[in-house]
Amino acid sequence: MIALLAALVLSASSTQTAGDPVVEAGAVLDRMHAAASRADGDAYFDLFTPDARFIGTDASERWSLAEFRAYATPYFSQGKGWTYRPHDRVATLAPGDCRCIVWFDELLDNDAYGLTRGSGVLRLTHDGWKIEQYVLSFTVPNDKAKSVVGLIAQDPAD
Repeated sequence: MIALLAALVLSASSTQTAGDPVVEAGAVLDRMHAAASRADGDAYFDLFTPDARFIGTDASERWSLAEFRAYATPYFSQGKGWTYRPHDRVATLAPGDCRCIVWFDELLDNDAYGLTRGSGVLRLTHDGWKIEQYVLSFTVPNDKAKSVVGLIAQDPAD
């Protein structure tokens, strides 16, 4: 009986300590960016939880996974992905015994948009780390913020 309990405890702890959660979550983000770049929709969307949301740069872009898939699939099926090169990622494991939540922010280089930022949350599931929420944002230097806001205010219908 004691041997059985010891085996259960060891197997449970080895599962939880199989690797560094922050490193593992970061690898999921890297796979997400790689899948998007090669327009691999199946690999891309498999990295999200079923109830995930994607928040884009436009105020109207708050998509459920199903909505985001419907938006992106026509592009992916034509071989048109998007390439964001991540760097300067900061990820934090949420405090608590579960070791099952990581939040992050990362800077992204994009050929069309220049420097952007991604941020969000990953959750440890039975299938490994999955993206629960991803937010893509434009970075606006503070000294240019009034000009940018002014451009947006000129035509709020856009």
